[in-house]
Amino acid sequence: DKKAEIDSLAAEYIESVKNMLPEERVEHLKKIQSAYSKCKEYSDDKVQLAMQTYEMVDKHIRRLDADLARFEADLKDKLEGSDFENPGSRSLKKGRSQKDKRGSRGRGRRTSEEDTPKKKKLKGGSEFADTILSVHPSDVLDMPVDPNEPTYCLCHQVSYGEMIGCDNPDCPIEWFHFACVDLTTKPKGKWFCPRCVQERKKK
Repeated sequence: DKKAEIDSLAAEYIESVKNMLPEERVEHLKKIQSAYSKCKEYSDDKVQLAMQTYEMVDKHIRRLDADLARFEADLKDKLEGSDFENPGSRSLKKGRSQKDKRGSRGRGRRTSEEDTPKKKKLKGGSEFADTILSVHPSDVLDMPVDPNEPTYCLCHQVSYGEMIGCDNPDCPIEWFHFACVDLTTKPKGKWFCPRCVQERKKK
């Protein structure tokens, strides 16, 4: 709406500028300027909202990742503790009870033959569980930052929390974390980062 208002004000100014008095021209230009300022405020608010939304979503994703890793670790412990050991021991007992009916020589031979595959199965099962459920909760919490995500500020970190933009259009960094530039609230008027302030002083 503001952009449409600016367009109409500009078109009106261009059409009637020749017939306007100097005071009227100044007044009309001030209207256009105030509309631009309002438009910029709305844009800044939109940027802040977008950043807050991103932070919120990122926080929930990290929490979900941590919960998932914890769940997988618990599942791994349960699989190792019950699903693999108990069936193996049950089948081993069953095999022994059937073999007790035969002679002692046969029992000794068959037990050694049948124990081996049971152990292999158990070992294979553990390795399978280790492979599938090798994620640890701490691995997720210490996940590396996405290399494609741009970095900002003097600290060269990704965007998080509240940030402020430098009003120097040629600023190489542009966006800064509040804490890194000793801010707690958004200052009124134009704001320049420490680097740009130094450059302006030199000039």
